[in-house]
Amino acid sequence: MQTDQTLKLENQICFAIYACSRELTKLYRPLLQELGLTYTQYVTMLALWEQDQVTVSTLGAKLYLDSGTLTPLLKKLEAAGHITRTRDKNDERNVVIALTEQGRQLREQAVDIPEKLLCQLDASPEEGGFLLTQMQELMARVQQRTNSAANIKGDE
Repeated sequence: MQTDQTLKLENQICFAIYACSRELTKLYRPLLQELGLTYTQYVTMLALWEQDQVTVSTLGAKLYLDSGTLTPLLKKLEAAGHITRTRDKNDERNVVIALTEQGRQLREQAVDIPEKLLCQLDASPEEGGFLLTQMQELMARVQQRTNSAANIKGDE
């Protein structure tokens, strides 16, 4: 019966992505320990190395994290000396996140992490690029659907 196969956990795209994400995060753990970062702190630093001095809401949108998750993470990065958090002088409601010199220097220590991860996966840069492209295309499709659903809900 097809329904039996359709509802098997191993046949679910969402579960394959979820499980793979968790396992990839585990592979990052020893690489990031050298930097004193968790995986979520690492992706936050990646976003800040791309664009420094951003608001919490802008950073949260880029990372797909709500402020309840992001705020404690930012407090830890601030306590570690990697970032500062200050109120925007033009709009006190906004908090601006900026890298410290130490936070900028951490980038140099992190530069080989993507290559180290590929080595752990026995993957070539081309394979990594292919997987990245596939995931980005999937994400674009998912976002298109979620944005459409949000617009429909907003029209009701």
